[in-house]
Amino acid sequence: MKIKSLFVGLAAALIATASFAGRGSDGNVSIIYWQAPSILNPYLSSGTKDIESSSMIIEPLGRYTETGALVPYLAEEIPTVENGGVSSDLMSITWKLKKGLKWSDGSAVTSADVKFTADYCMHPEGGCAQLAKFDGVTSVTTPDDRTIVVKFSAPKPNPYGPFMGGQSPIIQKKQFENCMGAKAPNCTDANFGPIGTGPFVVTEFKPNDVIQMKANDNYRDPSKPAFATVTFKGGGDATAAGRSVLETGEFDYAWNLQLAPEVIANMEKAGKGIAIAGFGPLVERLEMNLTDPSPDLDANTRATRKAPHPFLTDINVRKALSMAIDRTLLVEIGYGKAGDVTCDLVPAPDLYAAKNDYCMKQDIAGANALLESAGWKKGSDGIRAKDGVKLSILYQTSTNAVRQDFQALIKDWWQQIGVETELRNLNASVFFGGDPGSPDTFQKFYADVEMYANTFDGTDPQNYLSMYRCGNEPKPESQWQGENINRYCDPAYDALLDELSATGDLKKRGEIGIKLNNMLTKDSYTIVPLVHRGRVSAHAKSLGGVVLNTWDSELWNVADWYRIK
Repeated sequence: MKIKSLFVGLAAALIATASFAGRGSDGNVSIIYWQAPSILNPYLSSGTKDIESSSMIIEPLGRYTETGALVPYLAEEIPTVENGGVSSDLMSITWKLKKGLKWSDGSAVTSADVKFTADYCMHPEGGCAQLAKFDGVTSVTTPDDRTIVVKFSAPKPNPYGPFMGGQSPIIQKKQFENCMGAKAPNCTDANFGPIGTGPFVVTEFKPNDVIQMKANDNYRDPSKPAFATVTFKGGGDATAAGRSVLETGEFDYAWNLQLAPEVIANMEKAGKGIAIAGFGPLVERLEMNLTDPSPDLDANTRATRKAPHPFLTDINVRKALSMAIDRTLLVEIGYGKAGDVTCDLVPAPDLYAAKNDYCMKQDIAGANALLESAGWKKGSDGIRAKDGVKLSILYQTSTNAVRQDFQALIKDWWQQIGVETELRNLNASVFFGGDPGSPDTFQKFYADVEMYANTFDGTDPQNYLSMYRCGNEPKPESQWQGENINRYCDPAYDALLDELSATGDLKKRGEIGIKLNNMLTKDSYTIVPLVHRGRVSAHAKSLGGVVLNTWDSELWNVADWYRIK
């Protein structure tokens, strides 16, 4: 894994050693995510801030470490072909729960809870934000209280989709059994205060504001967590979050400091905290809407491919928009050493990285020539049009300083090629939330172009690439959940996904993954990558045990955090 340490002072955090005096002995720990959590159920939101805050409370059978290695959490061990947990024909995987696991309410965790979790996400009338995790699953059975058998429709060389990583935790059947299908979003008590197996329990949740937690009395390690309580603050902006850890010491941990590198370096001079960074597969990108977002259309039509986009269905337009962007300048002003130019949706790990270079250089002249040859002519106002359709774009993203800088630059570059651009920025808690009643979520995509970044658990992108399978688009009947944000659909892409699912040879898997990446990017410009982003966060010098993880939830080992005395 490519890791970059961006700022001085990291060594100081590594010198201290853990000294656990027992559960709850270190008082309170304060965490700030400037994108505030809106729900504590990752099956109803694909927003990172919701997935990661939930990971302190509900857990999967296994996780990925900071190196991408698989480690058991609720399971006794990671099933493999070698230990008999994965069948030799790759058609099934068998998990075994650890003995004596308890939910935070004191009841026993059983295989029925795991099976229920699968049934909950795969319910045909529901809308599961993590459905790609269950791609190819035909059944989940429970031979006994601790054994779970997952069967697949075809050989599954990478069977670690369901129940693996922070995006696919186990939820309690008793708490959620009346929340199936269309009822799921209405189960407020469960969605805001899940009963879990993690180190902490919710005591109060104010959506888009603050979460109060306490140590889980039934956590499986009696000496952990070291902290008795957690204050998890949401909202504000990245600048305020950074200052609260690096300058004022008000908080112990700040996530996702999407700030110019010199800003972070200056904050760090105050001496209160340490900025840390790591590179995984996180990519800031533009998604091109392939459907018509016109408010004159009904929700079902806008959500599907029944009404194609009036001009973004022309690949020449999508390609020209990409050609006009100076990605090197975006990296320079937005991320510095914490970013690299990328033309790929999957820039890591190396096995799956295409390492394309077609987008590295800005080409305004070429973009103009491409649009001109495709029949898009400039009018007296300088805006290109064809058959009465103007190239007029609504370009949306979440509110933060770096993204607004990107918007301003891209708007100017697009103006230079005859494209009119209106900018919209939305509160991140709303934009990345899962509220089916909100028109402003990135899933609904009521704009022409939107910009954001997300990533995947582990080092295999199969489930991530499966997001763009036909039929996986968010729509009313799925409670607006689904990962195919731009409504891409290509049967050839789906066939290649099926081939990837059945391929065991790592070299061949890498080749197929690269082909899939290219279909979405350089072959179609449906997705326009901009920056391969490092994750940059910060923690107080008094906070020990922090291990930045770019392959799973950033809070994956919060049970191991402690106060340096």
